[in-house]
Amino acid sequence: TDPQTIVNDPEIAIVIELMGGDEPARSLVLQAIENGKHVVTANKALIALHGNEIFAAASKQGVMVAFEAAVAGGVPIIKAIREGLSANRIQWLAGIINGTGNFILTEMRDKGRDFADVLREAQALGYAEADPTFDVEGIDAAHKLTILASIAFGMPLRFDAVHIEGISSIATEDLGYAEELGYRIKHLGIAKVTDGAVELRVHPTLIPERRLIANVNGVMNAVLVNADAVGSTLYYGPGAGSEPTASAVVADVVDVVRTLTADPENRVPHLAFQADALSDLEPVAADAFESAYYLRMEAVDEPGVMADVSRVLGDLGISIEAILQKEPANGSTVVPIILLTRKVREGLVNQGIQRIEALPTVHQPVVRMRVETLG
Repeated sequence: TDPQTIVNDPEIAIVIELMGGDEPARSLVLQAIENGKHVVTANKALIALHGNEIFAAASKQGVMVAFEAAVAGGVPIIKAIREGLSANRIQWLAGIINGTGNFILTEMRDKGRDFADVLREAQALGYAEADPTFDVEGIDAAHKLTILASIAFGMPLRFDAVHIEGISSIATEDLGYAEELGYRIKHLGIAKVTDGAVELRVHPTLIPERRLIANVNGVMNAVLVNADAVGSTLYYGPGAGSEPTASAVVADVVDVVRTLTADPENRVPHLAFQADALSDLEPVAADAFESAYYLRMEAVDEPGVMADVSRVLGDLGISIEAILQKEPANGSTVVPIILLTRKVREGLVNQGIQRIEALPTVHQPVVRMRVETLG
């Protein structure tokens, strides 16, 4: 069927868009709205990139755009934040919102496999596309985080403000070292409001293994939301697949039908807040992020190396929380040194890494990952 026929058919009241991607989805959705039709979509890229335009058009026409399936598949996280937590001021949220990346990290950790090997299996199983860039480099998760942050904090959709790091450079040994230190590495999307500005970031993160979200494995998704009244709540379930997605899509259709007779101004706003109440929060620059850090370096096995590294960090006011030093491999003169810092501004950590890499006893670039307690 020609999509233009559907969006222009006067007998159709609700258009369901499951095409994915940018165009022609955007043009078709806007045409449907212009024709006075409600829209249900599972397209996270469409909402993250063009949601501001689409919602403005929908408000003008008095129609609804529902998008529960765009984030976390069958987990009703949009409804939970927008309606279930409406009595709360949300302080931060963190989520495993890409099942492909979570599957890869789980297999690497549990079976000691390398990234490329697990990625091939994920593609064979249909978890990853032939071009897996959106999944493994964090773009898919960033689309979803953009939507969650907008609803949580009452801000316009700002995909351009998300700091994005992928998982393709994670080594199997880092997952093992993290376990020895009592942590697990997850590819998280994190949004938090700090001093009137917003942090939006997607990156590999060490989180304490005792946290429930640290034990979300395989292709499952989970979103942890911290709010002022209720505290922390966790939403878990299948983040992809035909039936979980269909569950969310049908739920949206039911919601739209239920509100067909309601005045547009009495419906739940698309982004939880009325359009004139949205706050355009300033994004925090990456070098101003604050967290603890995991640092791994390869250093010559000789006295004084650890003292040199400690002095570099101490000169910048960076405190060390834990140290893990391994024995050199047979016949090697190089040893891995793993450090956990206390909470510090990222710009200082980056300076410290540059100085450490300049030491004659340190080989190869320093591996850096953020650490979040999520407490």
